[in-house]
Formats: sequence, C-alpha cells, structure tokens
Amino acid sequence: MIEYFHRQIQLWGKERQDALQNKKIAIIGAGGLGSSLAFALGSSGIGEIHMVDFDTVSTHNIHRQIAFKIGDEGKSKAALNAELIEQRCPFVKAISHECDFETFSQKNITVDLVIDATDNLPTRAQIDDYCKSKNLPWIYGSVEAFHGQVCFFENSSFRDAFKITSQTPAGIAAPIVMHIASLQANLAIRYLAGLSVKKDWLYYLFFNADGELVTQKFGVPKS
Repeated sequence: MIEYFHRQIQLWGKERQDALQNKKIAIIGAGGLGSSLAFALGSSGIGEIHMVDFDTVSTHNIHRQIAFKIGDEGKSKAALNAELIEQRCPFVKAISHECDFETFSQKNITVDLVIDATDNLPTRAQIDDYCKSKNLPWIYGSVEAFHGQVCFFENSSFRDAFKITSQTPAGIAAPIVMHIASLQANLAIRYLAGLSVKKDWLYYLFFNADGELVTQKFGVPKS
C-alpha cells in the first residue's frame, strides 16, 4: 500500500493517506463526469466508493465517458465503473447501485461526501435536499459545449442559486468533461484529506470567442 500511494504520501504524509481509508463517498451518475471521477478518485485510497446510475452504456456515450469501450453497450454504467475502480486499486471497495438517486437515498447509506455527476437540474435539487437533511456536503459539477461549473455546497442553497428546469443538454466536447471532473475530484480529495477547501462559491469556466480560458467565481446564496 505504501508503494502504491508513494507520491500521495510524499504530498501529505502517511497519516492523511491512512485516514482516507476510513472515508466513504457516493458518486451520483456514472457517465461522463462519473467515469472521470471514478478514474481520478478510485485510485486515491478512499475506503469506499458508491457508484449510482440506473443507465446502461450506449455507443454515443463512449467518446466522452472514459470508463467504457466499444463492446460495453448495454452494460450497467455503475457496475462497469465499480469494477474498474477495484481493478485499478485493490485498497478501495467500490459498490454499484443500479438505480436512480431517489432509490439510492432511501437506502440510508452513510457517506462523508456526495459528488454530483448527473446531467439534469431536478436530480441535483434532490441531491441538495438530501444532503441538507443529512448535514452532508456535496460537490456540484456540470458541463456543456466548451464550458462548465463547479461548486462545493455546504451551507448554500442549490434551489436558490438555480432555476430548476428540465432541459435537453446541448452538444459537448470530451475534454471539458474530464476538466470539470478533475476540479470536482481535487475539491473532494482535499476535503477528505482534511485540507482547506473554498466552500459555497460557484466556479464558472469557459472558452471565449478568442479561445481564451476564462474562470469566474460567484458567491452562492445561503439556505
């Protein structure tokens, strides 16, 4: 185990690395953001990761959902991600839940952090309601076209910050999915390792007409 996590132990020491083994997280959604999160966090040494998704792999998913390959069509996204995590890191227990978030929430599984990897506002509002009821923090992430958003929610209200509507996502480029997931993963690993995290600030990243990457941040209304 020390050899596997050598570079992380160099970063924050063996005590923090050992502490990660006692942490549990739930990743809600096992598609684009979810599979990138599974790669980024699945080999970090977090003790238990719950992958939640009712969906199965389609051909059009594969270009941006890095856990999947041609031949995986029709298979459970949650199960494939959980299998991949345990293949890459024997020190992490990965559990798949082939259901929607509402069904998962009724299982009352204790976790330290919830990470949103969904693709719709109503489910994110459900995540926020659930986490508020459990006094749990959660990390929001969304992507579309060449832009994305990230926020570590603790005291702020997702419902107050966003107009909750159902809408069909626009086109998307694969790299922005991995970029936003990496930012979510960095927030998650810092929080779980006991490092400082800026909470209740929304980060908005986009490429402008000149191809410049722009980052803006906004305070999110308190609950």
